[in-house]
Amino acid sequence: MSALSLRYVALGDSSAVGVGSRGGGYVEHLFQRLRRTRPGVGLLNLGVSGATSATVLSGQLPKASRSRPHVVSLAVGINDLWRGVEPDQFESNLDQLARGLVATGAPVVLANLPDMSLAPIARLATHFLPIQLISARIASFNEAVARVVARHGLLGVDLHGPSLRELPGSTDYFSADGFHPSDTGYQRMAEHFWPVLLQAAELGASSAQATG
Repeated sequence: MSALSLRYVALGDSSAVGVGSRGGGYVEHLFQRLRRTRPGVGLLNLGVSGATSATVLSGQLPKASRSRPHVVSLAVGINDLWRGVEPDQFESNLDQLARGLVATGAPVVLANLPDMSLAPIARLATHFLPIQLISARIASFNEAVARVVARHGLLGVDLHGPSLRELPGSTDYFSADGFHPSDTGYQRMAEHFWPVLLQAAELGASSAQATG
């Protein structure tokens, strides 16, 4: 086994990168938490701002597959949502991503989409994407995420349910652009990810030790 006791590999979009924050995105927050649980934790953050499920599939998956991860996280779909990707295509891309990531042998954590119809930017975009349509598309995307989680035995993270409770009336969840999370928003994302990622990390570390 390598000198690292736990190699955490994250795939995703600007939320993985941390656009809109000063302290990093949810991935950085999760990494710092993992470092407090054990020595020798490493991070490979493959997230790219603007990434869609298709570009994660073509650009990030090959790198993740070569990295020999012990635990993997993936959150993607917001850019697919805004760019008009059909739910069936989104699900197909997720299926291929899930197969590739599961093949690494690492536990895989997959998040669904928060309700972006509650984001400030959504109110500014109603002339071409009505709020009701945003909500309907998010529901379809999240149904796809749930099916992929079930089909491939992934560990699911629910960001949608908490967003319904936390976003209405919130003044500090989003950054100044009204789209990307703020420092507070990323911290909240990490909190929702954390129990599931910790479970996955423990599974991945145990497997790494067993295989030597």
